[in-house]
Amino acid sequence: MALRMAQNMNLSAALVMRRCQKTSSFQTVKRRYLGSESKGSTKKVANKIPENAKKEPSSWWTSAEVFGRLGAIAGWGMSGAAIYDASVSDPDIISMNMTGVLIVYSSLFARWAYVVKPQNLLLSACHVTNVGAQLNQLRRALEYKIEQGQKDEVEAYMYKIAAGAAGGAACILLGPGAQSAIVGANVGVVSSVAAAEAGPFTVHFWAPMSKWLISGASFMDLHRPTDKISIAQYTALTFTGLFFSRYSLLVAPINYTLCSVNIALFGSSAWHLGRKINADFIEKKE
Repeated sequence: MALRMAQNMNLSAALVMRRCQKTSSFQTVKRRYLGSESKGSTKKVANKIPENAKKEPSSWWTSAEVFGRLGAIAGWGMSGAAIYDASVSDPDIISMNMTGVLIVYSSLFARWAYVVKPQNLLLSACHVTNVGAQLNQLRRALEYKIEQGQKDEVEAYMYKIAAGAAGGAACILLGPGAQSAIVGANVGVVSSVAAAEAGPFTVHFWAPMSKWLISGASFMDLHRPTDKISIAQYTALTFTGLFFSRYSLLVAPINYTLCSVNIALFGSSAWHLGRKINADFIEKKE
């Protein structure tokens, strides 16, 4: 009796072991199948992405590379204008407000051109050059003001620069932590905006905002005396606004803020340029 019970127990144990082996084998096969299927799907998606990314534009109008180069050329024109003005123009025509804004603007856009897709190294290099050129222009303007006995104005301007630099440094240091906290709080639209590719914690947002400062400076000086207007600088700004209003819609991420600010920049700069051309080349002839 005891022997028969032991045989039955061994038989039951063998059946259980066999079922477990079948089940584990089935699960292993299933995992392998699903794993290979998911890998295949991933490969298919991965293969599709480059095809879409490498899709050639249908015309020059839809080419980010074409408008990126044109924007870079206009940017080099702005850098060249600053260098040209430094060599032939008197420092009294330099607008310190515009020059300071251009330094911030080019610093941000040098970074933006480096990280945007497609990458635009020609544009990034021109903005690095423009930072150096505009710093030289600012030096000339400050030295001229000091020579003219306007030390109070220079000191006030330097305090503004120091405050702006401190604020910028604080944003750079505290920005990532603030973004993580807002996104992690999951507060709906606010978190979505904070996590956006071109949101307020990215250079894709702040580069266009710096350009709004340029447009604002132009709008504030709408009646600036024409003898104080640099025709080279405003020609470059006009073409920059023209080309970038299209370029901003062809890059990734698409930047509608950049598009709108360049339309405004084109309008304000073209206004100043038109006044300068009218005063120097049309009215003089009459």
